[in-house]
Amino acid sequence: MAPPPVSSSAKHLRVALIQGAKITEDRTLKRRVSVSVGQNATNTIVVPVSNLPSSFTLFELVNNQYSLIFTAQMEGKVSINGADLTLQQAREQGLAKPRRDGFALPLNDGAKGRVSLGEVSLLFQFVTPPPEPPRAELPANVRGNVLSQIDQFFFIVLAVSLAVHFSGATFIACQPMPEERELSLEELPDRFVKAMMPVEVKPPPTQVAEGPKKDDKKDDEPKADKEADKPATSAAAKKAALEQRVARSGLLKVIGSASGGGGAFEDVLGGSSGVGDVANALSGASGVGVATSEALAAGGPKGGTSGSAAGIGDLGTAGGGNVNLGEKAAATVRGGVQMQAPEVESKAVDREKLAGFVRARKSAIQACYERELKRNPSLKGRVVVRFTITTQGSTSEIEIEENTLGNDAVASCIRTVIRGWRFPFKPDDDVPVAYPFVFAPAS
Repeated sequence: MAPPPVSSSAKHLRVALIQGAKITEDRTLKRRVSVSVGQNATNTIVVPVSNLPSSFTLFELVNNQYSLIFTAQMEGKVSINGADLTLQQAREQGLAKPRRDGFALPLNDGAKGRVSLGEVSLLFQFVTPPPEPPRAELPANVRGNVLSQIDQFFFIVLAVSLAVHFSGATFIACQPMPEERELSLEELPDRFVKAMMPVEVKPPPTQVAEGPKKDDKKDDEPKADKEADKPATSAAAKKAALEQRVARSGLLKVIGSASGGGGAFEDVLGGSSGVGDVANALSGASGVGVATSEALAAGGPKGGTSGSAAGIGDLGTAGGGNVNLGEKAAATVRGGVQMQAPEVESKAVDREKLAGFVRARKSAIQACYERELKRNPSLKGRVVVRFTITTQGSTSEIEIEENTLGNDAVASCIRTVIRGWRFPFKPDDDVPVAYPFVFAPAS
């Protein structure tokens, strides 16, 4: 017996649930869908019976044709094309096709029957859906039209407002742009002139505290000594002033007082010549002598058998600057930058030209490194910068791909330097570039 043909009529499935001797649920499906039965709340028909599974598809819809799904343990009776068959007979006659979860019996729109699932039974049949009631519509005189639903006064005001605004905007857009005349300095308001040309405020004069009074001995010094302390304008004057300052200090002043007579030397040694007493005192020392006036006139050796006399003028210096030996010179920190071969992802940019462009700006990259090297003398590592050369020759998308220095300040400074680069070559498309820099302190 061949399976029943599918009816072309679009009938709906009606299912009734029987528990005991009463029909507890009667439902007509409004659309053709598969029907599942079980304890789960997501089923089409929910049956809270313990012997039922959580979900079981009883009517399966495939290609707009229903099939009754049943197992060998289920009992029931169906009517197909006027022939009444049990589920067992449908299996024996080959109407029910075996499948993994049981058997599938094709149904047409004229089929009906009863299937038992343990404590409950289901009746099913296909019924013609009731015609849809006509949609209620109001009479035309009650519905009105769109114009009757619009407030006429509001519509008039809206139309006039739109006309005025659009006409005004069109008139302004058609007018020529006025030329802006540059203002001269005399036409600028005073507040702008003051902001552009601020008045220089002179600092108040500082009061110099009075120093201690000079001793009477210092007041008695000759005016020539005071004039010698003044800065000299020429090289000869500087040399003369230096000779006078040296002559007034230390042992040279004591020795120099012998020729003039009097003074502190005469107070200590009496009226005798200071040079002679000094010569007697130094007579026992070998290799030491005192240059006398006769020896100086003869031009012979002074101070023993070796050496020559040196005048004060020979000790003078030509320069007049101050010499400061108390401060140490600041140590200069230098760092080395090695630029490796760049990675260029396009042939539109020549690597040699790019490397030459970057080498010409090596000092700016090195300055970023040396600024942080002063704080950390052991700072060294490798920084790889990835950027894009745009079609305008500028840089964009500047990122630090690798930074083994462990110092973000150097990387941030390098990004700022690269952001200001303008390349002489302009490719047709954006070219990504990866440029590595190796930093190490200079030996």
